[in-house]
Amino acid sequence: MSLTARFSCLNEYDPDALSVDQARTFIRSQLTPVGTHERLALRSALGRVLASDVIAPFNVPAHDNSAMDGYALRHAELSCNGASRLLVVGTALAGKGFAGSVGAGECVRIMTGAPLPAAVDTVVIQEMVQADGASVVVPAGQRRGQHIRLAGEDLAAGKPALVAGRLIRPADLGLLASLGCAEVSVHRRLRVAFFSTGDELCSIGTSLADGEVYDSNRYTIFGMLGRLGCEVLDLGVVRDHPATLEAAFREAAAAADVVITSGGVSVGEADFVKGLMAQLGEVLFWKIAMKPGRPMAFGRLGDGAHSAWLFGLPGNPVAVMVTFYQFVRDALYALMGADPLPVVPLLPAVCTAAIRKAPGRTEFQRGILSQVDGRWCVRPTGAQGSGVLRSMSDANCFVVLEHDRGQVAVGDQVQVQLFDGLV
Repeated sequence: MSLTARFSCLNEYDPDALSVDQARTFIRSQLTPVGTHERLALRSALGRVLASDVIAPFNVPAHDNSAMDGYALRHAELSCNGASRLLVVGTALAGKGFAGSVGAGECVRIMTGAPLPAAVDTVVIQEMVQADGASVVVPAGQRRGQHIRLAGEDLAAGKPALVAGRLIRPADLGLLASLGCAEVSVHRRLRVAFFSTGDELCSIGTSLADGEVYDSNRYTIFGMLGRLGCEVLDLGVVRDHPATLEAAFREAAAAADVVITSGGVSVGEADFVKGLMAQLGEVLFWKIAMKPGRPMAFGRLGDGAHSAWLFGLPGNPVAVMVTFYQFVRDALYALMGADPLPVVPLLPAVCTAAIRKAPGRTEFQRGILSQVDGRWCVRPTGAQGSGVLRSMSDANCFVVLEHDRGQVAVGDQVQVQLFDGLV
C-alpha cells in the first residue's frame, strides 16, 4: 500500500491541516530501523544504538561484599540491650578476602568491595565502633544485613544487562566493561544526504553578489546531524532548476537512508522541490499548524534498493532548526533503532513577558530560561521571525505554546523544552 493510501485511511489525516502531534504520529508510524549491524570496540560504541541484547555472563558483583569500610560480623553476636565487644581476628581487602572463619564473639576488619567472610551477615561502619586494643566495641541498634552488596545485585547472570535499542551512554560503557565485553553489536550509522536549494544562496568563502545571502542552513543541518552521530553527505547548494534538482535528488536517494533539503517547499514560482519530490517518489506534502515551519514535506524518494526517506524543510533558518528538532530528530533516532526514543521533557516555567498568540497552531518561541527568586522563569529572546537565526543562538530553550492556547500574559505558566539534551 502506498504512503498516501495508508495515511488517507486515518480519520484525522488532512495534508493541509495537520497538528504537530498528528504529524509526529504519522511520521513515526512509517519508520523501521535500518537492518544492517556492525560490531564495534567498546570505546567506539558511545552514542550508538545497541542492536542486540547483552546478557550478563556472571553475577555483578560476583560475591557478597562490603559497601563500606568497617567491621564484618554475625548479627546474632550483638547484644539487643547495649554495646557488644568483639575480637578482631583478621582483615578482608578488596581482591583479597579473609580466608579464615569468624567464630563466636569475633569480627573481621573489612574494606569496601572486599568479599564477606563465610557466615558473616552484617557490616558496621568504622565510624560507629570504638577500637580497644585487639577488640572493638559495637553500639546497639545495628540492622542485620546493613552495608552489604549482594551477589548479582547489580546484574544477575543470564539476565539482560542492556537491551536492544539502547542508546549507549557513558554509564553503559562502564557497565559493559564490568561484564568483560570488549565489543558490542550496534546498528550502523545512519547515512543522511542534505542540500540547500535557491538561486540566492552563496557558499562561504566567496563574495556576495547583489541579492545573494550566505547559506547558513547547511551548516546548522550539518551540526544537528553531527550531534546525532549520523554519517553525513553534504551535496552543497542546488540551484532552482528542475534538471539540476532532479539530479541532486537522484544522487542523494542512491547514496543515503535519508535525504534532507532546505527551501523550495512552499508555493513560490521557483519552488520546484515539491513537484520533483512527487515525481521521483511519493510525498505527503503538509501544511502543519505550527510556527515557524508551516510548510514541510515528508515522504520517500526512489524505489527498491535506491529509496530513501525524505524531509523537505522550509528555507528560513529558524524554521529549519525547529522542524528538524520537532520532527526529523525523532525520525532519525527511530531509523537508528533507538527504543524508546530519547525524549526531552516539557517543563513548567513562569513567563516574564507577554506573548501574542492565536489558537489553532503550535508555536515554538525561542526563550532564555533562568532562576529568579528561586523559581524558573523564561523570557523570549527578542525578535521571533523565522529568519532571525540569532534567536536560536541566544536561546537555551523552546517556549512551546500549545495548539489551542491563546495570548500569554506576564506571570502565566508556560511549557519549555530545554536545548540541553535536545540540540
